[in-house]
Amino acid sequence: MKRYKCIVSYDGSQFSGYQVQPNKRTVQSEIEQALATIHKGEVIKIFASGRTDAGVHAKGQVIHFDSPLSIPIEKWPIVLNGLLPDDIAILKTEIVDDHFHARFSTVGKAYQYRMYQSPIRDPLKRKYAYQVPYQLDFEAMKLAAEQLLGTHDFTSFCSAKTEVNDKVRTLKEISFYKTDEEWVIQFVGNGFLYNMVRILVGTLLEVGTGRKKPEDMRPILEKRDRSAAGKTAPAEGLYLWKVFY
Repeated sequence: MKRYKCIVSYDGSQFSGYQVQPNKRTVQSEIEQALATIHKGEVIKIFASGRTDAGVHAKGQVIHFDSPLSIPIEKWPIVLNGLLPDDIAILKTEIVDDHFHARFSTVGKAYQYRMYQSPIRDPLKRKYAYQVPYQLDFEAMKLAAEQLLGTHDFTSFCSAKTEVNDKVRTLKEISFYKTDEEWVIQFVGNGFLYNMVRILVGTLLEVGTGRKKPEDMRPILEKRDRSAAGKTAPAEGLYLWKVFY
């Protein structure tokens, strides 16, 4: 029995999230179905670095599973991708020791949020980037982001449905950059709460429009109240970019 670690990319627009749900199409169920086919019906459970919501994409999700099969390591992506739908791909597979766990061994993650500024929507982007039809003050947004860096209780920036009690996390980086057609905000931290990145983005967008000020970020953190922060930004702009071990 060997333990395999896989880097997985997927287009989340047609999934009801990562985690298995009854009568719904999910990333986990598709991968486990492919593994069951390879293992002649045997159930092979996979473990991921974390869940992603419906509509959220991944460039570098990480999973692990155990298998008794002796498939050459370089063949695993080929075999799995031959059974997976076109909106999921195994990018890389490697053998890891039995102590590795895709979720519990993580030391950090990077997420990217993509948006484009245009008064007219782009139908080709609607599932992959958030349309911002107004101008944004990115300098103000950067100043606000600086106030969010470091170790804080992020209760104000997570869903009220968050199940964990400890909401202290460390944000190491919030960076902004522009591609030819899109603005990207990258978040790097030791961990993220449910909807945390999308709420951070929604709050920064309110700073960008002048509805909030950069100096409002610390008081919002201190309130530990979800209603103090901005709206939750839509799922389509969010990408799980990389997981660190």
